[in-house]
Amino acid sequence: MNDEDGRWLAAAAALAERARPLSRPNPAVAAIIVKDGVVVGRGWTGEGGRPHAEAEALAQPCARAPGATAYVTLEPCAHRSERGPACADLLADAGLARIVVGVGDPDPRTAGAGIERLLAAGIDVELAESEACRASLAGYLTRARIGRPFVTLKLALTSDGFIARPDGSSRWITGEAARAHAHRERARSDAILVGGGTLRTDSPRLDVRLPGLEQRSPQRLVLTRDAAPEGWTALADPHAIHALGDVQYLMVEGGAQVAQAFLAAGLVDRMLLYRAPVTFGEGIAAFPDGVPRGWQVIDTRTLGNDTLEILEPAR
Repeated sequence: MNDEDGRWLAAAAALAERARPLSRPNPAVAAIIVKDGVVVGRGWTGEGGRPHAEAEALAQPCARAPGATAYVTLEPCAHRSERGPACADLLADAGLARIVVGVGDPDPRTAGAGIERLLAAGIDVELAESEACRASLAGYLTRARIGRPFVTLKLALTSDGFIARPDGSSRWITGEAARAHAHRERARSDAILVGGGTLRTDSPRLDVRLPGLEQRSPQRLVLTRDAAPEGWTALADPHAIHALGDVQYLMVEGGAQVAQAFLAAGLVDRMLLYRAPVTFGEGIAAFPDGVPRGWQVIDTRTLGNDTLEILEPAR
């Protein structure tokens, strides 16, 4: 993969964000068709999984340009369904010269078969294994390969490391900008989970309160062995997330015991730590023994007066 291919795949990966999480149970995929450095077609997976990104891109007036290159974040599907033809067939019939695939599809109905069908049609195909595309498909790939959602642990904490005061109260540790960012993350998630203590103490709504994204509020889960209140689903233990069906992205929001339970079970893929410039002096610590070993900060952002640290497991 050359630098230009990498840039176009990264652009396609960014475009795929428009499909998340509305595309489930299908993955959030995007396709960009380029001719002489100009985008002549683009698309992303539609709500409920159809139309597929490739079909949407090819439906645009100039997309079937001879000699064009298609950049697709995920290997084009090779299986037909009642809802539409295989994307590998659509691309093979489009007159394209080259197709660059970001990530191979682990779905056994397609795995390798989509690329083979394109090669058989005489099209130059490259499997790039793009990190940007892999990141954009993290939920789908995690669900397909290890049978659970991609889990993001989100914590808001003070500069001295507390997520709540001694009595458990923690309302508005961070400012408006950080809270808006957290709501954006909610809107990108299929489900959101808190502990029973957080539910009883804070009665959180766990909805999305951003203009235009209110309908993106995720499914609400609570980690408890008791019955869940109306509108909530109870999970008895962290490993129960394996049974969440088509949930690809799970956000774990609170509190400390839930965070420790998911971390101890090895079920956290990413952490979002929103640090506010305030101190409590005492209270409930986010990490009683410090940030767990084996994690590294991959990005830091300023959100108003607060700081966001994004952590992933060290490679």
